[in-house]
Amino acid sequence: MRDFLRNPAGLVGLCLLSIVIGAALFGPWLAPYDPQQFHPKTRLQGPSWDFWLGTDQYGRDLLSRILNGAPSTVFFGIGSTALGVGVGSVIGVIAGVAGGRTDSVIMRVLDGLLAMPELLFTLLIVTFLGGGTTQAMLAVAVTFAPGMARIARSSVLSVRTREYVMAATARGESRAWIVGREVLPNALGPIIVEATIRVSFAIMIGATLGFLGLGAQPPSTEWGLMVAEARQFMFRNPWCVAVPGLAIAFTAMGFNLFGDALRDAFDPKRSR
Repeated sequence: MRDFLRNPAGLVGLCLLSIVIGAALFGPWLAPYDPQQFHPKTRLQGPSWDFWLGTDQYGRDLLSRILNGAPSTVFFGIGSTALGVGVGSVIGVIAGVAGGRTDSVIMRVLDGLLAMPELLFTLLIVTFLGGGTTQAMLAVAVTFAPGMARIARSSVLSVRTREYVMAATARGESRAWIVGREVLPNALGPIIVEATIRVSFAIMIGATLGFLGLGAQPPSTEWGLMVAEARQFMFRNPWCVAVPGLAIAFTAMGFNLFGDALRDAFDPKRSR
């Protein structure tokens, strides 16, 4: 914790995350207007005392829509990452512990999946499953699972040859006990760090799917969908595109900076 707090990037990331998580938890109650309420006389207005971030093409308050859309956007990234990390970590631990032919078969399948770009793979899965938030979340989780499996396997392989694991084996402990008590607790560090960084990628992929019409559907206030709906009016009022775009950028930056600082804290050599 001391090393983390000494990292300026970590402090910036922590501040950004605090704002984002606060908006995700309390945003709908802090919104000054109903996010779906039309104000026809104030369409495509810039920031003012009445509408702090301006209005969109229907006169809806952008601040209220950003605050109302924060839960769906942030929890989409966290939920899809947690699901992908959970599945991928289980596969990687099985491959690393089993070794031999089982490890070879699992890793060759994962290598084939990793050969496809993540966004293209996600689009392929969403096209097969159909559009929607749940389908998009499953697609991102499936896309993340192979990479997380490789990281989990590498962590397990680096730990299972340590002295304390060999000592537990010499004592006659069962494989399940060794994996649960000796291997997993010492292999979680890289998995947690990678999961933190991948949340930002999940949020950006979710926003991309919303922009393409394959993720959240109207009248959702998901930030990527907000950009898609307002893009044809960006020359009349750039705020209606810039506000959700900046919200996505700051959220992704917060998770990235936090993950980088967390990685440095887990690895003092990298920090130096």
